[in-house]
Amino acid sequence: MKTPMSSDTKLTKDEECESVDSTKYRCMIGSLLYLTASRPDIMFSACLCARFQEDPKTSHPEAVKRIFRYIKGTTHLGLWYPKGTYIETVVYADSDHVGDYVDRKSTSGICTFVGCCLTLWFSKKQTALTISTTEAEYVSAGKACQQELWMKQALIGYEI
Repeated sequence: MKTPMSSDTKLTKDEECESVDSTKYRCMIGSLLYLTASRPDIMFSACLCARFQEDPKTSHPEAVKRIFRYIKGTTHLGLWYPKGTYIETVVYADSDHVGDYVDRKSTSGICTFVGCCLTLWFSKKQTALTISTTEAEYVSAGKACQQELWMKQALIGYEI
């Protein structure tokens, strides 16, 4: 697989589909969430699948299996932290408006770089409902500013 999840994949509660073993599904999700510590490329997909742990349907393990196939084909990817990196923090943020088809909430994605090194990343459903794309982006930008201020505070007086 070239991507962890197809862009046209729409995961929902899928009330009509048959339920699957939730214990096995949770184990699969746990493995993926463990891998997100070194594979930020699967963060969004793994977190999206993790939302359906309570009552997984047949479509949910299929999405998880696709992520595992992606990982199998991209074992050469990972994070690289060279020595002597210049300390300059850069934060990127993005969001989708009403990306969750269940509760209509948006999802924020943020990644922080120190020099050329990715140091922090996450993808999280926003806590508040937003009424426009601009508002969803504003919420995401606010969270990114929080991360930037925290990172600068943590790095005061520290040199690599």
